[in-house]
Amino acid sequence: MPVSGQATKGDSTATTLRVVMAQLDFLVGDIPGNTERILQATRQAWDEHQADVVVFPELCLTGYPPEDLLLRPSLDLRVREALSVLQQAALTPAMVIGAPIRSEGRLYNAALVIEDGEIRGRYFKCFPPNYQVFDEKRYFCAGEDTLVLSIKGQPVGITVCEDLWKDGPLEDAAAAGARLILNLNASPYDIDKQARRKSLLERKSRENQVSVVYVNLMGGQDELVFDGGSMVFDHSGRLSAEAPQFETGLYPVDFLCEHYCQPISRPLPDEPSLEANVYSALVTGVRDYVNKNGFKSVVLGLSGGIDSALTLAVAVDALGKERVRAVMMPFRYTSNISLEDAEAEALALGVQYDVFSIEPMYDAFMATLAEPFLGTKPDTTEENLQARLRGVLLMSLSNKFGSLVLTTGNKSELAVGYSTLYGDMAGGFDVLKDVPKTLVFRLSHYRNTVSPVIPERVITRPPSAELAPDQKDEDSLPGYDVLDQILNFYVERDYSADAIVAEGFDRAEVDRVVRLVDVNEYKRRQAPIGVRITERGFGKDRRYPITNGWKSGK
Repeated sequence: MPVSGQATKGDSTATTLRVVMAQLDFLVGDIPGNTERILQATRQAWDEHQADVVVFPELCLTGYPPEDLLLRPSLDLRVREALSVLQQAALTPAMVIGAPIRSEGRLYNAALVIEDGEIRGRYFKCFPPNYQVFDEKRYFCAGEDTLVLSIKGQPVGITVCEDLWKDGPLEDAAAAGARLILNLNASPYDIDKQARRKSLLERKSRENQVSVVYVNLMGGQDELVFDGGSMVFDHSGRLSAEAPQFETGLYPVDFLCEHYCQPISRPLPDEPSLEANVYSALVTGVRDYVNKNGFKSVVLGLSGGIDSALTLAVAVDALGKERVRAVMMPFRYTSNISLEDAEAEALALGVQYDVFSIEPMYDAFMATLAEPFLGTKPDTTEENLQARLRGVLLMSLSNKFGSLVLTTGNKSELAVGYSTLYGDMAGGFDVLKDVPKTLVFRLSHYRNTVSPVIPERVITRPPSAELAPDQKDEDSLPGYDVLDQILNFYVERDYSADAIVAEGFDRAEVDRVVRLVDVNEYKRRQAPIGVRITERGFGKDRRYPITNGWKSGK
């Protein structure tokens, strides 16, 4: 492979190199704004840390993922103008940025090294991913070349994100003499993702005897959340520095370079619990979706149940109590306990709280429907009408006051269709869309350890939609402990019904759950987006046809 700036280990005297990891949040499509963020961060990295090189995340110039913005005819012009601005700034530190670059008619996901007003090197990502939420092959060609160049006299290799997970790019750079690898990332969050990254980096740095700087994007982009967690591993596979997850910032790391570029270790952040980590992801996703899309506030239905209580807490932690409005919309089946708990939650979090009964609207609708419904018995139609009236109220408040409606359905309900189209599914963003019900309970307990905002009986009493007298979720569904396990096998791991039964589950329950998942794809297609926290969220991850004849038994 062609190599730029090839060097060999041991060809210079010992020196120090200060690398600043720019773990920042960028807005997709805002190329001028992102350019200014890069310049500001580079100036700050020099003023505060005297950086030799500042490393930014993958595709920071456009934000990630830019999706079909990459197909816009003006893309190349906008990128060229931005690169010209960066070069003309002629800042002291070298900048390593990510940008889409066209070469010989082909578009590449590229890393560029800008120093002394010049583009000193460019690297094209060799492995554009095309799985889970990634569809880079729709836009980008695969690069073939290795890039190793001298920065402050040290041979440094450049790679981009997925290139680290495949064999070849890092190994080739190390073989070409790189003492240090700078890896630019836009790696979205899911549970345990950071542990998998660490395992990979430990092995790659140790096997290739090269230090690795891993810089990751931070912030929310539609359903994706990027958690940062930028890291440095030394040539022996030891974690030497780590930026906290879900925090933007500039994180300097010094290297003493002689035979190896050895990072000088820095204190590592505390390891967060799973619940704290997921909660931070939800807060980040809500905050960035609301703010980046220009919403002044959010509104949600507060039922007195656990899902809406947790959603309210996340919204307040993301946006502040002044930007959150909670609305209780009782009906004749709403219990006094629910009314009391909803009010207690609103008071504990200090949000605007309203109570609007749907009883008069329900009676008006039923009077209108009396003739066509003559001779029929009440069923889920009347239950769904209650949910749809609540949806109309919330959407009216949204229209009038410019508030985004947050829906409150969890992943378990969405999976089996335990939700009402144009009712509790009406809204713009579902905070708990990828959170199984059993995890909702754990997150609620966790949030109460920070400050008690969810009444204990909301967590402990049996969940109910309260659309009929004495209704309980488990009247219609298996217990959530069982349901979430079955869903994990079927949705997350693609087990067949037979394979799930072989794991020890009841055949009738498995068949029922699997059928509910299959027949409710049409609902999920019409659901709002929400924060992705698993490897198989509904939306970009799991794309099943609505109309199909697939049998799920085997």
